Amino acid sequence: MNTPEWVKHAVFYQIFPERFANGDPTNDPENVMPWGSAPTPANYMGGDLQGIINHLDYLADLGVTALYLNPIFQANSNHKYNTYDYYRIDPSFGTMATFHALIEQAHARHMRVILDGVFNHCGRGFYAFIDILEHEVHSPYREWFSIKEFPLSPYDDTKPANYACWWDIRSLPKFATNHGPVRQYLLDVARYWIEQGADGWRLDVPNEIDDHDFWREFRQVVKTANPDAYIVGEIWEDADPWLDGSQFDGVMNYVFQRLCRAFFAYRKIPVDKFAVGIETLIRRYPPEITQAQLNLLGSHDTARFLTEAEGKRERLYAPILLQMTFPGAPCIYYGDEIGLQGGEDPHCRGCFPWDEQQTWDQDFRGWIQQCIRIRQSHPTLRTGSFRTLLVRTDLSIWAFARQDEQHCLIVVLNPNEQAQTIDIPLTDLPVYQVNQAVDLLGTGRYMIRHRQIYQVELAAWRGAVLALSN
Repeated sequence: MNTPEWVKHAVFYQIFPERFANGDPTNDPENVMPWGSAPTPANYMGGDLQGIINHLDYLADLGVTALYLNPIFQANSNHKYNTYDYYRIDPSFGTMATFHALIEQAHARHMRVILDGVFNHCGRGFYAFIDILEHEVHSPYREWFSIKEFPLSPYDDTKPANYACWWDIRSLPKFATNHGPVRQYLLDVARYWIEQGADGWRLDVPNEIDDHDFWREFRQVVKTANPDAYIVGEIWEDADPWLDGSQFDGVMNYVFQRLCRAFFAYRKIPVDKFAVGIETLIRRYPPEITQAQLNLLGSHDTARFLTEAEGKRERLYAPILLQMTFPGAPCIYYGDEIGLQGGEDPHCRGCFPWDEQQTWDQDFRGWIQQCIRIRQSHPTLRTGSFRTLLVRTDLSIWAFARQDEQHCLIVVLNPNEQAQTIDIPLTDLPVYQVNQAVDLLGTGRYMIRHRQIYQVELAAWRGAVLALSN
C-alpha cells in the first residue's frame, strides 16, 4: 500500500468557504447577511474563494501546508452538499479563474488543496433530475436514480419520497452509481478537477455507495491523473473495507476525535481507558495508512471542541499537542485556532471573526504555531514509530515515544489544573549513550539515569516534548 508521501508531512486546515472570508462582495447573494450574523441552515454571509486567497499568508504563518475545502460547486445552499453542476464553481464563490488563482497562489506557498466530492447524491437542481421531473418515464435519465413510481414527489413533505435519497431528505436524490452512464459521469468529474490542479478528494459519505468496485475505479482514475493525489473518505467508524490499498489513502479520523473529546473535553474517561483506545487505533491499520489519516479535533459536522469543553480554553492545549505529535496528518477546523465556539450544525459553521484585536485568543494561536513548528522540525513526529511509555492513572498523565532510526522524542501530556513533576521511564527503548532530555516546548533540561528521565516539570494543562541527546 502506497499513500502520498506529502500527506504524512502535511498540516491541514479545513475551510467552510461560505463562512471563512468575503474577498469579493460583488458576487454576494442578494440576501446576504452581515458578516458574523448567527448562522442558520439557510442564510448566507458572503464567504468565497477570493476570501481564501486573501488570507493564504495568514494560513502559511500559522503553519498550514494543505487546505481541505467543503464543497465549492454550484448549489442552492450555503453548504453546497446538494450539487447542481459538478463542473461549475458556485457563482457566489467565484469563477473558474478564481479557482485557478487559488490553486496557483496556494501552490506558490507550497500548500496543497483538496476538494470535497459529493458523489453519493446531488441536489434537486441537477440537470438529470430536472429532466426526470419534466419528462418522467420518457426521460433519458430515468435510470440515473432509483425511482419507485411516477410522478415524483420532490417537494411534498406530507408523504415519503418515492425515489431513493440520502437519509430520506428529498432534496438530496441518491445517484444509481451502478448505472454505467452515472458511473462514467462521476468518474469524469473526479478526473476533471484533478486535471484542473486539485491535489485530491475528500469523499462525502462514501460508505453510502455500497459498491467497492466504484471506489476502486475512482482511485484508478484519480491516480492516473495525478499519482500523488490524496483520497480521504468520511468514514466515522472502522474503515478497513476501504483501506485495503485499492480504494482510499486514509479516512477522516473521527475515532481519534471522539477519544480526544471524551478524555480532554468531557473528562468522562480515565487516562488508562484513553490510552487503550489510542493503542487500539494505532494497531488498527498498517503504518503507511496510519500516517495518512486525517486527524481532526473539530469539523463542520460536530460542535466545536471548545464548546464541548464547556468553553474552558485550557482544555485545548494538551489535545493540540497530541494532534501535532501523533501519527497522521493533523487537520485544524477553521477558527478553532483563535478560540471560535459553536454548537452542533449550523452553529459550528459561524463566520471567521477577522477582528483579531477583539476576538482572537492569541495565546492559544501561538501554542498551535509552536506545536506545528516542532512537528515540522522533526520528521520523527511524522513518520516515526509510536509507543506508549507511561500511564499514570493517579495523576491522569500519559507519555508516548516517537522513534525512527536516528532520533527518539518523548511526548508527555498533563491535562490537569495542577503542574506536575514526574519521572519518565524509558523501559526497553533502544536508546543508548544519551544522558539528557531537552524540552522542545521550553527551556527544561533533564538528566537521564538508570533508563529514566528524572524530574520532568509539566505545566498545568500542557505537557512536554523531550528530545534525547548527549
